[in-house]
Amino acid sequence: MTDDRLIVALDVPNVVQGLALADRIGDAASFYKIGLGMLTGGGFALANELKHERGKRVFLDMKLFDIGATVEAAVRGIAQHGLDFLTVHGDPQVVRAAAEGRAGTDTKILAVTILTSLDRADLDANLIRPGDIAEITVERAARALAAGADGVIASPQEAALIRALPEAAGKLIVTPGVRPAGAAVGDQKRIATPQRAIADGADHIVVGRPIWQADDPAAAARAVIAELPQA
Repeated sequence: MTDDRLIVALDVPNVVQGLALADRIGDAASFYKIGLGMLTGGGFALANELKHERGKRVFLDMKLFDIGATVEAAVRGIAQHGLDFLTVHGDPQVVRAAAEGRAGTDTKILAVTILTSLDRADLDANLIRPGDIAEITVERAARALAAGADGVIASPQEAALIRALPEAAGKLIVTPGVRPAGAAVGDQKRIATPQRAIADGADHIVVGRPIWQADDPAAAARAVIAELPQA
């Protein structure tokens, strides 16, 4: 049995390794994320193969950011592929342009709030205004949703706060930075277990290394699903 609340991040270098990993996972997962790191390694080809030939759902994690006309054009081209989720940075003008670009398609625009690998020291280095990182994340989420995003990307630690927003009614919350019980933290700084992330309001969780680095990725995916609250 599979559960599309789990999105498996195919964080491998190229389409050949991505397809090999998907073969090893088999029917243990139905939803995959393809990120920027694979773009030059055949990421679009892999996305189309998984979506249109293998019947999987696909999340294209590009985190687009540019002037409005460029974002709109890029999203319009990507949306023609019929993929399920696409990320853009959560600045309202970027979100509005992306919403225009995907008009007439089923592609969902997800806004990035604050990357889960960042903490307050990182925000200081980037000249982001002072304040609690959770408060800034929730404020960015509210603004992105009001600008037309179908959902947001946020750490599990902010999922409950975002779910409580009036703007979040009927919207998606997707949480990276999820680590199964006992898994290595890696470079993530704001994490939670699969069970906690879903219980706190996430619709989907993204898990990468604990699955694709496992000796048996299919078993690892099923173990993550087993940790999820019953739907």
